[in-house]
Amino acid sequence: MKNLKVIFMGTPEFCVPILESLIKECDVIAVVTKPDKEVGRKKEIVYSPIKKVALNNNIKVIQPIKIRNEYQEILDLKPDIIITCAYGQIIPEVILNAPKYGCINVHASLLPKLRGGAPIHKAIIYGYDKTGITIMYMDKGMDTGDMISKVEVVIEDNDTTETLHNKLQKVAVPLLMDTLPSIIAGTNKREKQNNDEATYAYNVSREEEHVDFNSTSKEIFNKIRGLNSWPGAYAILDDKNVKLWMCKINGKVYDKTPGTIVNLSKEGMEVVTKDGSILITELQLPGKKKMSIKDFVNGNKREDYLNKLFK
Repeated sequence: MKNLKVIFMGTPEFCVPILESLIKECDVIAVVTKPDKEVGRKKEIVYSPIKKVALNNNIKVIQPIKIRNEYQEILDLKPDIIITCAYGQIIPEVILNAPKYGCINVHASLLPKLRGGAPIHKAIIYGYDKTGITIMYMDKGMDTGDMISKVEVVIEDNDTTETLHNKLQKVAVPLLMDTLPSIIAGTNKREKQNNDEATYAYNVSREEEHVDFNSTSKEIFNKIRGLNSWPGAYAILDDKNVKLWMCKINGKVYDKTPGTIVNLSKEGMEVVTKDGSILITELQLPGKKKMSIKDFVNGNKREDYLNKLFK
């Protein structure tokens, strides 16, 4: 595949091993990624992880603000194939129809489940027991194209979005590299998606980051670990946003308002839920670093927090 002219489209760190493998095995002629970001008060320019890899390998970088209007430079390169992963924009049909071997996508779910931009977060938040990677042909819809190959990954109770991200990242590269030869040879089997089985994993909104203790313990447990380590779940205590990073399902039932803190020890902060209670074991106060409940208790009086209410 050394002569295969590839354009890779992607943005986050998840894509880095995929791009690095393509650089080793193919002729990556360009990388398409999101425009640079300005970060912090000093508005320092930050490159995407994919752009950094491209620059380190002397590969052309293209950064359209809106690819539906800025695609001619991509077409002019006449790639044999375009491979995308978590790029973040809908690809126009004029690009989809251009490469000889088509446009394929590396998607972090078992399609048709979890179409959209946050499949790793939502797999945990929705309580799935497994997810995976799907290699698919792209079409004009959002992750609706024909499927080519898949690999499954089990979701454990101790998985967070970060650990699941790492599991999926490890299996994505071998699946793609094993699938590419059949795409080039035209021997792969295309499987249409069953739209009746589709679920959606839209990007996490600020509202979804909020923990509502009127939910069940399992729902809260899944949300907190599904938002760890980015962007983080939060609840409001004393009119302050408190990040909740780790918890356990406790199981004890109390006749108290959901959100009430009923116990605080070095083992955890016990909070009433709709159907029982959970034990928060790691949190973050405004302006502070993440801390274990043990460290939190050592620095605060328990009586100042008992019977207060998370909102």
